[in-house]
Amino acid sequence: MADLACSEEELERLLSEVPFTRSYGFRLHGIADGQCSIDVPFQEVFERPGGVVSGQVFMAAADVAMWLAIKTRLGLADASVTAEMKTNFLGGARREGFRCTAKVLKLGRRLIYGVAECVDGSGRLLAHHTVTYIRADE
Repeated sequence: MADLACSEEELERLLSEVPFTRSYGFRLHGIADGQCSIDVPFQEVFERPGGVVSGQVFMAAADVAMWLAIKTRLGLADASVTAEMKTNFLGGARREGFRCTAKVLKLGRRLIYGVAECVDGSGRLLAHHTVTYIRADE
C-alpha cells in the first residue's frame, strides 16, 4: 500500500473539528490511497416531508468523502474546492444511516475528478455522484 499523505487520525480530527462537517455527525469508516468511506448516522433533522432522508445529506456526504479522499493524496494543507457535482438519486433511505465511499479517478494539475456512492446497510445503492474539484493556487 502506498504511503498516504495523511493518517486516519488526522482525518477523524478534521471531521470533528470543522464546523461544516461536525453538524452531520460523519464518522470515518476507512481510507486508502485516493479513497475514503464515511458513515452517516441518521438524524431526525435529516428527514424531509414524506419521511425520507433529504438529498442534501447525500450530497454533503459525497462532497466530504471526496474532500477527504483527495487529502489522502495531497495532504491536510491542500485547499482544493468543489467545482462541480452531479448527483443521481437511485433509492431512498427512511430513518436510517448510510455509508458514502469516494474515489479519486484522476488527479490532474488543475482538476481532480472522482466518484462517490452512498449505500444503505445492506449495500443497496442510494445515490451516485460524480465530483470535480479544482486545485487551489498555492
